[in-house]
Amino acid sequence: MGVPLEVENVRPKGWGVRHTQTLLLFIGMLLAFSMRVNMSMAIVDMTDMHSTNENTTDVDTTSNNFTETNITHLEENRGVHFDWDHQKKTVILSSFFWGYVILQIPGGELAKRLGGKILITISIVVNSLISFVLPISAVIGGWKFVIFWRVLQGLTQAFVYPSMHHLVSQWIPQEEKGRLSTIIYAGGQLGLAIQLIASGFIATAWGWQAIFYTNGILGLIWTGAYFYLGSQSPEASKLISKEELAYIQTSLGRVGKQKKYPTPYKKIALCLPFWAAVIAHCGQNWGFFTLMTEMPSYMSDVLQFKLAKNGMLSSLPYLAMFLLSFPMGSMTDLIIRRNWLSVSNTRKLFNSIGLWGPALALIGLSLSPSSMYWLPVVMLIISVGINAGQFTGFMTNAQDWHKVFYLAAGIYFFTNLFFILFTTSTRQAWNEPEVDPDIEKRTRQKSNSIH
Repeated sequence: MGVPLEVENVRPKGWGVRHTQTLLLFIGMLLAFSMRVNMSMAIVDMTDMHSTNENTTDVDTTSNNFTETNITHLEENRGVHFDWDHQKKTVILSSFFWGYVILQIPGGELAKRLGGKILITISIVVNSLISFVLPISAVIGGWKFVIFWRVLQGLTQAFVYPSMHHLVSQWIPQEEKGRLSTIIYAGGQLGLAIQLIASGFIATAWGWQAIFYTNGILGLIWTGAYFYLGSQSPEASKLISKEELAYIQTSLGRVGKQKKYPTPYKKIALCLPFWAAVIAHCGQNWGFFTLMTEMPSYMSDVLQFKLAKNGMLSSLPYLAMFLLSFPMGSMTDLIIRRNWLSVSNTRKLFNSIGLWGPALALIGLSLSPSSMYWLPVVMLIISVGINAGQFTGFMTNAQDWHKVFYLAAGIYFFTNLFFILFTTSTRQAWNEPEVDPDIEKRTRQKSNSIH
């Protein structure tokens, strides 16, 4: 008998089901981040006590003493505004992340057990339904009701990344992982940009409530499409061809029965390169998510931009980030492929660009003269465009914000320094499953006896 030849894994031509999944997940990420950031723009209009809208009613919701007549009047009035101070606004903006941080790690385990499709569907459905409930809850119950719904949105959005990671691992072949996974995750940045642009115009035309209603409608439309076209895995899809299924399975090494290995939690916890990645990621998240929530307020309170212009300018940094994500990824692959730098040094280089670059931009923002109103906008575009941000809380003037810019710059600097010192691209020993030699020997003997 001859030795069987290794068959090349041929990529099917044309549009495949994996491309449909990529498109659906891209839109899912876009909508998830849209609903994540919608409050950042809405709260600017919700608390604008100097609105020129003739149909505006100013409401102090620290008291729940609403008569039936008042509630009816408020429901009919798209221009309701709230007398919330900076402390209340900051608590509202941060409340999303109270829930978000709680279920991050459990979300990964749930994605493995339940599957990514179920979790991402739950996340988008719950966030969409809350988008319909939140506006009237704000009128009836005030800022505390808003916080309740935002915490619940954060809890369910904690499933977004774990479910996306799981679905990418199931659907995207190794040969296409760089390109297709970049498209999926870039949906988040595009979602931020589109939401910020659209929110300014929507709120100006129809009131801040319309921001939430628009998100809710789009989210439910996506849910219907994903319920019909989406699938947990290629094996579970009823639409995939045999050729495409074989291509994905062969690429991902899923031919035959798969073994399950326990997760070496202790070894991971004692791994310094692992913690270098965690700390660098925390530093990046500190800036990215807080800037995401606070930039519209900075544009309004400090730079004094009107609502529509605020939305356009606030979106530019995320549009830059979306556009730069593609050449940055290609450049990384090129450097590694041509051996210009080692994998470890390439990762360190681009992580430094992504954290130290924004740190310098934020310092430049803080030092920019007040007469040059365009310079802070440019610095913010540079900062987020290469993956950055800053934090604010109870800030009411430029000097207060500058202190936070310096704090964010320091966090970016030291977290990236830790990453440079202790990270490595070398595969860690705990990544390889431990196999009992006796069991492995018996398995080989059984296999040989069959052949």
